[in-house]
Amino acid sequence: MNWTAIAAVELALGVGLGAFGAHGLRDRLSAYSMALWEKAVFYHFVHGLGLLLVSLLMSTKNISRRAGEWACWLLVAGVLIFSGSLYLLAVSGVRTLGAITPLGGIAFIAAWVVVAVAAISSASGSSGSR
Repeated sequence: MNWTAIAAVELALGVGLGAFGAHGLRDRLSAYSMALWEKAVFYHFVHGLGLLLVSLLMSTKNISRRAGEWACWLLVAGVLIFSGSLYLLAVSGVRTLGAITPLGGIAFIAAWVVVAVAAISSASGSSGSR
């Protein structure tokens, strides 16, 4: 998988969705829904950058490819579930969508735990030189 390209696309989508919210939805959403949209964009963008970082960590062999792949899939799933559910909730007002948002948060947390364990494992495997 070309995670760098996927990260770049995810970041471009984050910028586009942020601009759409700021300009296209500003007068159509309540303050609450706009705050949801902004939170979705924030987490989308932060974890898109994270995806780019994990891709870099894999390419520099600071974490194993296997761990990096797991982390990348979890980050993509997190953006889709966490941010996606918030985007939909903001524009639809269907509050039950908020029930799946925490699953995306769990995916984010799991991704960063995988990266932490992989980084510790990599550092200990190279005599602590990293």
